[in-house]
Amino acid sequence: MTAPRSGLQRQVLSLYRRALRIPRSKPETTRAKWDLMLRYTFRKQAGSVPPRSLSAIEHLLRAGERQVSMFEDKSVKDCWLSAEMREWEEAQKQRRN
Repeated sequence: MTAPRSGLQRQVLSLYRRALRIPRSKPETTRAKWDLMLRYTFRKQAGSVPPRSLSAIEHLLRAGERQVSMFEDKSVKDCWLSAEMREWEEAQKQRRN
């Protein structure tokens, strides 16, 4: 049996689920880019903060909520991917194989 999640953990997971729904509202041609950008951002941010650093997590949560709200806007159609994001995606694909 798994331990119950804290309120902060539930907030982070809720934001992540909300972010993963964003590509559904974007043009078909840009959905893969949105998916990669969102997954990369969450993974990198999660790895950059110690689990016990509540103030840092709360800060990232607030910043993430603002960013997700901006991305959910219907006028935002596309996103930019860095070379680092693309390299990260390739590394993820190689790990799966």
